[in-house]
Amino acid sequence: MRRVKPPDVSRRIGFISSYPSYLNDSFQTFKASRIMKTSINLTKLLRVLLFIALLVACRLSSTPAYSDEPPKFVDLSLLIAAEYPCTWPQLVPPFRIDHVQTIGRQSAYNVDTLSTDGNMGTQMDVPPHSVLRPELNLPKSGPFGNEFIDKVPAWKFVGSACVVDLRNLLDTGPAGISSLVRRRHFEDWEREHGSLRFGDVVLMRSGYSDKYYLPLPAGLRYAALPLERKAPGWPDPDPDAMEFLASRKVFHIGTDSPSMGPIPDLAEPTHYAALKYGAVFTEAATNLASLPTTGAFYCMMGPKHKDGPYGEGRAFAIIGNPLASQLIESAREKRVVDLTVTLSTDHPTTWPGQGIGNYRHPYTKAEFLYLHSHIMDSQAGTHLVPPSYALPPEDFDPYGYSPQTHIWLDEFEEKFGPRGISDMTTEKVPISQTCGWARVIDVRQLSGTTSRAAWPASPEITVDVIKKYEAEQGSLEAGEIVIFYTGHTDRHFQRMPAGKSCLIDPVNGESEGWPALGPSATVYLAQRGIQCVATDAPNLGGVNPKNALMTYWALGSQGMVGVEFLIGVGQLPEQSYFLFAPVKIRGCHGGPGRAIALY
Repeated sequence: MRRVKPPDVSRRIGFISSYPSYLNDSFQTFKASRIMKTSINLTKLLRVLLFIALLVACRLSSTPAYSDEPPKFVDLSLLIAAEYPCTWPQLVPPFRIDHVQTIGRQSAYNVDTLSTDGNMGTQMDVPPHSVLRPELNLPKSGPFGNEFIDKVPAWKFVGSACVVDLRNLLDTGPAGISSLVRRRHFEDWEREHGSLRFGDVVLMRSGYSDKYYLPLPAGLRYAALPLERKAPGWPDPDPDAMEFLASRKVFHIGTDSPSMGPIPDLAEPTHYAALKYGAVFTEAATNLASLPTTGAFYCMMGPKHKDGPYGEGRAFAIIGNPLASQLIESAREKRVVDLTVTLSTDHPTTWPGQGIGNYRHPYTKAEFLYLHSHIMDSQAGTHLVPPSYALPPEDFDPYGYSPQTHIWLDEFEEKFGPRGISDMTTEKVPISQTCGWARVIDVRQLSGTTSRAAWPASPEITVDVIKKYEAEQGSLEAGEIVIFYTGHTDRHFQRMPAGKSCLIDPVNGESEGWPALGPSATVYLAQRGIQCVATDAPNLGGVNPKNALMTYWALGSQGMVGVEFLIGVGQLPEQSYFLFAPVKIRGCHGGPGRAIALY
């Protein structure tokens, strides 16, 4: 995928100074006739002038129009918070966020533990939700029965949004019964907008979540009351409608209803009708009214839970060409790379801390039938680092730090200015800040440059390293996503106990840390207009506590965010567009999510 630059305007208006020869001849004849004062028939003169005007108009109309709209990012995800009906109201554990550490004498960071379920907020269903593993040889076994959420190819997450307006079905059914989206609704849409095809994402817009996703108890109307047959069900497609979409090779289908399943009896048949073909679903989208009927680029993705039959996620769209059309083209051609580590109980996904008892909550899961729940640190696996992770709130006691942290803060502020404050948690970070053209800076050469006596230590990514890259590859530009390629996760993200080399050993000084960003380089990147920095290492700040804290202070004070724990960065081609979106959890100081790139 190539970045589109505005064309040379002078070429588009070149006709002003470069008339065709026959026009020049006409003008010369006209000029000579005036000099010679030859009598000219006025009617003929007007015809000549009209002919010239028509030629100029034709030249103008044949000049291709250039559309360079600034991209607009549209969030299509529900807010996850304890007072909202964000989890399924039957059998699923409720969502919780516990702020287990807050900035103060005991911690320099805000640290959260999340209790989540895959059926939470805006979510994705993948084939094993309904399709059984092929090796079982059961009636619902199929070739996509092993395509869990960590194995779904990333091209299925993205595509061209095709919004089908179904608001006329909202609240038209009896209590406890869904009004059905039929095959004819999609056929009617096609007659007006053209045939659906591979790479399209069909989004069914009834306005249901916009109307009923409310704080409790009003939010009971969202799912609980329809399930109790005390309110009409949500609009959803019947199995035949899903078969129709499958015939069009549509692999991603979305709805702004709580589930893709019509109640009371068609939920599972409808799921199976599409999932058996390898489709994926977006459930509980919202704000679909903000999208055009066609032409927007759509993305839905979430944390990469191992063997997940469904999972929480983040849906959004990008409107505006040329970017949207470029991304859609890449999606149709399957030019999409997944850069996310897998969340698994037997891999090193969570910060272990130095010594004993200083770890953050390990990634755990509970699975039984349709239960797919997790307890984890908010920075487990591939995740966001918002400014409020290391910056305190406005009412923070300036003497609230530990003595050691105070010493580091004085040193930081003497060199870089005030540390700043922030209340920018995950849900407040614009999606546009974590998406942009990727600039991959290879820093693998820094590995092996520290002395064993200095461990735990990470080689520092300095301003000079970045300037050297710019001298060779061109200056960094505002809005780009800088990704540091350390190679650390490629080498060390392994099943335990071999995975100790990823986090436990370097954090505890048993091996060298990964190349890490320093505060000076962070400030330099901010001066270049960079607002998001990513790394394929477990964190940006490295294993030295002082350098790490100063780096996060620098990020936060500059309004920057980080994306940490990528993998496979070395496979990115040039001219790749990076996308990262964390789950939209209110008050979260981390943010698990998925990172991909299109090229």
